[in-house]
Amino acid sequence: MHAPTAPPTPATESPPPAAELTVVPVRHYGRWVAAAAVSACAAALLWSLLTNPNLDIRLVLSYLTRDFVFRGIGITIVLTVVAMAIGVVGGIVVAAMRMSANPVLSTVAWVFLWFFRGTPLLVQIIFWGFLGALYPRLFIGIPFTDIALVNQPTSMIITPFVAAVLGLALNEVAYAAEIIRGGMLSVDRGQTEAAQALGMGPVKILRRIVLPQAMRIIIPPMGNDTINMLKMTALVSVIGGSDLLTAVQNVYAQNFQVIPLLTVAVFWYLVLTSLLSLGQHHLEKRFGRGFGTGSTGTVSRLLGRGERI
Repeated sequence: MHAPTAPPTPATESPPPAAELTVVPVRHYGRWVAAAAVSACAAALLWSLLTNPNLDIRLVLSYLTRDFVFRGIGITIVLTVVAMAIGVVGGIVVAAMRMSANPVLSTVAWVFLWFFRGTPLLVQIIFWGFLGALYPRLFIGIPFTDIALVNQPTSMIITPFVAAVLGLALNEVAYAAEIIRGGMLSVDRGQTEAAQALGMGPVKILRRIVLPQAMRIIIPPMGNDTINMLKMTALVSVIGGSDLLTAVQNVYAQNFQVIPLLTVAVFWYLVLTSLLSLGQHHLEKRFGRGFGTGSTGTVSRLLGRGERI
C-alpha cells in the first residue's frame, strides 16, 4: 500500500525584472492646490499695485535715484554705522561691568540696562532732541576752578544728528551688552582660569580668549540688531534727523505724492537690509567654521574612508 503523496507545491513565481516595474510617484494634490491659491493671490496683489493710479510706478522710478534720496540714504548708513560702533564698544564695556565682581560696577551697569531697555527708543530720541529744554546751556569745566571746557548753548552742540546718534547708540549699548554677555557666558570658564594661571590679565583674557570664542554666539543676534538699527533710524525723522524717511517726508509735504515717495523709501530700505543680511550670512559662516554640521561631516568622511583621527 502506497503512502499518499503530497500535492505538488506550486513553483514560486520570480518577480518581474526591474525594467517592467511601474513606479507611481506619490501625488500631493493639496500642495498643488495651496501653491495655485497663493500664486493667484500674489499675482492679483501685484497686478492691483501695478495698475493702481495712486501708486504711479513711473513716478516711483523717477524718484528712485534723485539726489535728496541718495543724501538720505547716506545719512541713514552713517547713523547705522556710528550707532552700531558705539553700541558694540559700549556693550563690551557694560557687559564686562555687569559680570564684574565689583558691586559698584555691576550695579551701575544694571541700572544703565534697566533704564535704556525699559524706555521706548522713540522717547529717548525725542528727549535728546529737546535736551535744550532741560539744560539751555551745556557747561563742562574743571572742578574747583573757573576754567570752562565747554560753555555753549545746547542747541549748538546737540544738533538733530547728534541727538539721533545719542538716542540710537545708547539704546544699542544696552541691548548689545546683554548679547555680548550671553556670548561671554557661553565660553567655558576653565579656559579663563587657564589663562589666569598663565599670568594673563583680565583685559588680555577678554580680548584674546573670551571674545574670539564668543563671536560665534554673538554674531547672529548682533546681525539682527544691525538690521533692526538700520530700520530704527527712521525714528529720527521726528526730530528732523535728515535720514532717508526725513528726506522723502520733506518732499511729499510739498508735492503731496505720499504713496510714491514712501514706496521709494521702502525699496531702498529693502535693498540695504538685504545687503546686511548677506554680510551677516558670510560672517556666520566664517566664525562658525569647525562647529555644527561642517565638523561632523568631516569626521564622518574620515571614518568612512577608514582613516585614523
